[in-house]
Amino acid sequence: MSDHHHAHGHHGHDDHLEAHGSLKDYTIGFILSVILTAIPFWLVMGHVVPPATTKVVILGFAAVQVVVHMIYFLHMNSKSEGGWNMMALILTAILLVIVLSGSLWVMYHMNANMMPTMDAGQAMHNMP
Repeated sequence: MSDHHHAHGHHGHDDHLEAHGSLKDYTIGFILSVILTAIPFWLVMGHVVPPATTKVVILGFAAVQVVVHMIYFLHMNSKSEGGWNMMALILTAILLVIVLSGSLWVMYHMNANMMPTMDAGQAMHNMP
């Protein structure tokens, strides 16, 4: 029985750990995550750039941090699962961009076209 056990391959822990990442990968991911969190925090707390610019920069850092987490902690790359993980991720990202940008576009135009202007609001408020 021990020959059968050894013959069919005792999958070593090295193969299993390599598929899930190494201590080096986790350390790099952690350091990048801390940096990508600390910079936007510093921008907000130090009032380094105008608020509108800060919002855009924070969104950019958040997007980069999502990619860092997917690569270093979720181990998603073009090689995992024969590339299907990456294809599913790309499709999800495309659909997410379409849904979010479409929602923002609709909400912006609803706000711009349907809300009363300040003059009309003042005129209605001053009516007897």
